[in-house]
Amino acid sequence: MKNILYIVTIAIFISFSSCKETKKAEEETSKMTEVMTIHDEVMPKMGTIGKLVGQLKPMADSLGSESVEAKAMKDLQEANRSMMDWMQEFGDRFDADEILNGKELTDEKKQWLEEEEEKVKQVKENINSSIANAEKILSK
Repeated sequence: MKNILYIVTIAIFISFSSCKETKKAEEETSKMTEVMTIHDEVMPKMGTIGKLVGQLKPMADSLGSESVEAKAMKDLQEANRSMMDWMQEFGDRFDADEILNGKELTDEKKQWLEEEEEKVKQVKENINSSIANAEKILSK
């Protein structure tokens, strides 16, 4: 009887432990999905940035580097550069299996993912605000 109770106790413990591990893996996958969703949301806007830079450049060239048009163009270029830099750094930190297939992350990579989420949110803000500003200037 003691053996059965002992085996049942161990089975319950293992069951709870594996549920915890599954939940942690799902949270990591969810966090990675959130980060990639933000990336996927703003990546198509890179073409808009290029188009707006092209429209602002002649104005900025004729009005000078201190003009609002030149500033808006620089902001767009910096937003573009921040996205390119973020993608490069993200790719250096995580491999394809971690990004696309939900491969379990080390503790260090879990921390990195938190950092990358904050970075990509800032990239998104930079892209959206620079586009909005450029469009406002061009609509005048």
